[in-house]
Amino acid sequence: MPALLASLPILVVVVAMAALHWRAALAGLAGLGVALAVLWGTDRLGGELLAGVALEAASSTAVILWIILPALVIYEVQARSGALDRLRLALAGISEDRAVQALLIAWFFGLFMEGAAGFGTPVALAAPLLVGLGFGPVRAVVLALLGHAGGVSFGAVGTPALAQIELLGLDAPMLAGWTVALHSLPMMLLALVVMRLAQGAALSRGQVGLALLAALCFTLPASALAWFAGPELPSLGGALIGGTVFALVLRRKGRQGGQGWRLADILPYLLILALVLATRLITPVQQALSGLWLGWQWQGYAGGIAPLYHPGSLLALGLGLAVLMTGRRALLLPATRAAFRRLVPVALALGVMLTLARLMVHGGLIAQAAEAAAGAGMLWPLLAPFIGVLGTFVSGSATASNILFTEFQAATARALDLPVTVMAAAQGAGAAIGNAVAPHNIIAGTATVGLSGRDGEVLARTLAPVLAYAAGVGAVVALAVAVMAR
Repeated sequence: MPALLASLPILVVVVAMAALHWRAALAGLAGLGVALAVLWGTDRLGGELLAGVALEAASSTAVILWIILPALVIYEVQARSGALDRLRLALAGISEDRAVQALLIAWFFGLFMEGAAGFGTPVALAAPLLVGLGFGPVRAVVLALLGHAGGVSFGAVGTPALAQIELLGLDAPMLAGWTVALHSLPMMLLALVVMRLAQGAALSRGQVGLALLAALCFTLPASALAWFAGPELPSLGGALIGGTVFALVLRRKGRQGGQGWRLADILPYLLILALVLATRLITPVQQALSGLWLGWQWQGYAGGIAPLYHPGSLLALGLGLAVLMTGRRALLLPATRAAFRRLVPVALALGVMLTLARLMVHGGLIAQAAEAAAGAGMLWPLLAPFIGVLGTFVSGSATASNILFTEFQAATARALDLPVTVMAAAQGAGAAIGNAVAPHNIIAGTATVGLSGRDGEVLARTLAPVLAYAAGVGAVVALAVAVMAR
């Protein structure tokens, strides 16, 4: 089968979303139809393949949705209680320097909300506050888009990375650790870009130092959490710990403010942090909770979940404890209803994209496309992150990008004898920064600040940093692969 024909379903999805502006679910259905047409008449297509693919897609969709649902409920509870507004205003009060305020809001608060909720909430929350602090609407949206993008690999308590683990069965801390490692150097440059955009002029030596400090304050705890605990906490914990350290440094320099928030406002996140660390780092607890496995197998197809060890269960437990301890139980039911309303389109898009991905894998299309990509040879590590960017650009979601391309990246890595985990991490890092150029995210961001018809202007200002970031990730991947090959 020609490689172009094998790649046609993905090309259809790209064109449908990027050129025709179809929704992810509709574009995925179009790609699914093309995949079935490509396989029509081959000995691969049959009732067993269709049934197995449907079972795996449904199983994986349910596993991922059990992360997204409690994350959305937490967001809704926090929004209804006023906690998010208090946290934003407290951060804005730490410094009178607008460039520093941009780091606090677009960077730390954006990364924090990405790790806690994801799905567009960082831009929706940060951009209006930046406008309120005096930034122009376009600049505010650009800052919000770029500020949180490096943490999207672990957004919504690790959903994009956990989707990769669900697809490939990779070691969770290993994938998370490599993903943070690939982000680390480009994120230092990104922090400088964010501060430069906020300043609107050349940065002073002190501002450069603060930007680099902000990057280190996030990446160092994020890296430790990734390597030791896995993909659930790097963005959430890295932003929480790093933002606290950064704020303390500013206060020691004589900058005051930052009051107004309450312990109850961050209690859900502290409990989730403690629960995830306990279940990942305390061996007896880890073994006891992960030992219960509810799985299935049928004709070479398989799926399942460890319900007590699953991140969604820990999110639900953390939220339940928090609302009991803070007296916010009355918010739980309306928050859950609102979360379910937001979950429906996400579930549909996930189900369709996962069905397409599993059909292309079991139908042999991914393997055919990977053979063609292997023609790039050792240039592929430089190119791999751009595939992740492309996936997020057309789908508006790093999770969807990872679902669409992770197995393609793995197959290409095997064809070139490259480390699969590193190449999956390259996909995840590229998919993350791609959030800053995804039209869906740009449109959502401009809507929150009352912009109309200026989406292209925002894209023009985020495109160069995103491409530079992806190139930086590619350079780190190429270096890592070269060192590992020795």
